[in-house]
Amino acid sequence: MTAMYFAEITFSVILWAVLNNEPAMQDNEAIILAQKQTPETRIIPLRWLVGLSTLPLLGMAVAFGIAPATDTRPVELKTVIENIALPQADILNKDDNAYWREVRIQRGDTIGSLLNRLQIEDTAAVNFLRSAKDAKTLYQLIPGRSVRAKTTENGELIALRYIASDNTQLTVDRTGNDFKASEQAAPLDARVVMKSGEIRSSLFGATDAAGVPDAIASQMAEVFSSDIDFHLDIRKGDRFAVVYEMLYSNGEPVKPGRVLATQFVNQGKTYRAVYFKDRDGREGYYTPEGNNLRKAFLRSPLEFSRITSGFTNARFHPVLKTWRAHKGVDYGAPTGTRVRATSDGTIALAGRQSGYGNIVVIQHKGSFSTAYGHLSAFAKGLHKGSRINQGDVIGYVGSTGMATGPHLHYEFRVAGVQRNPLTVPMPQSFPIAAQYKNEFFAAIKPLGSQLELLSGLNLASIE
Repeated sequence: MTAMYFAEITFSVILWAVLNNEPAMQDNEAIILAQKQTPETRIIPLRWLVGLSTLPLLGMAVAFGIAPATDTRPVELKTVIENIALPQADILNKDDNAYWREVRIQRGDTIGSLLNRLQIEDTAAVNFLRSAKDAKTLYQLIPGRSVRAKTTENGELIALRYIASDNTQLTVDRTGNDFKASEQAAPLDARVVMKSGEIRSSLFGATDAAGVPDAIASQMAEVFSSDIDFHLDIRKGDRFAVVYEMLYSNGEPVKPGRVLATQFVNQGKTYRAVYFKDRDGREGYYTPEGNNLRKAFLRSPLEFSRITSGFTNARFHPVLKTWRAHKGVDYGAPTGTRVRATSDGTIALAGRQSGYGNIVVIQHKGSFSTAYGHLSAFAKGLHKGSRINQGDVIGYVGSTGMATGPHLHYEFRVAGVQRNPLTVPMPQSFPIAAQYKNEFFAAIKPLGSQLELLSGLNLASIE
């Protein structure tokens, strides 16, 4: 308690010295020892101590008000008017009183409704666009695409630009009272897009929900077609991530480009693929370790379908009405669906054969061959001896021969003996050549980082 009294008495004396403009405690010790330590003595210093605690705030306020070099004179306000040179008129628009307008095509639009929204009031231009042979592209109105037109303030057409579905740009320009239309390839620039999603019902359903174009979804399925059967293997909860190119023209998305990297998690197992093109022009998709994802054989000759009948030694034949072996796999698909060669090879047969109907047989390297039956038609130019590459279209699904409906009968043969194409081990392709490995690993590093980023997100869309 003595220490507390000592502090209180000391503060009281200092405060008294400050308020009375006295030197601070010339003989503090004598005064303190002279104080009688009573309850009354305790109360008084505490009251002064509270006052002292507010003194620094007061000191600060006073110091701010009288700080040296503070100019307290009123600030003089001045209004300054300065002429700023505008950009040259020809930079913004080469024609005086001309304006570029842009409208997005909506469902149900006609040339007339588009011109009306573009505020084109030019009878000569309207008649030209309706009748010119070189302006037929304008009749391919695609909802979501844009049409740009340059007009005068009176609605006369000066120029018009439109990119059609085949990536052809229609250009219409006015020269005096005449118009000229021409078509040329649209100037395109590639941008990288990153997206991911989760399978709820189907691959296309998931990619649609994530905003991935169908062409990119098909490429993903093609990349993993040797490892994943998208007819049978995918499950609800499987996930995908994809990094791909989107091609733009004048800031407008025109068409999807190439898949650069992709990941698919199927039943808990992760598959990854990255695109690489070496200095000799060889290109393809590889695992991050450099193994070639292009197997010697695709698992399925159809991009998307369903298996209606599997490989078995005992099946009730729907036409013969008897039990017999089924030495192939039947894929149900609409008539006209494209059928692909599952591997490189040479056409050994392209014709009609008993119960197979229209059939194609391809001889591959070694003792391997494949057969494709019940076709509705053959690919144009296909004949015995033709060289075929993996993925080439060789025919179209049909119901010729002994078939109750449109489907493809597919056989995988080893030394002439049918084997189950869904379970037989497939030969591997060659990995990245040793001289390109350093270049490969350097090229795929950023792609791997992008896949890692997408893998850590729930549903992502980065453009």
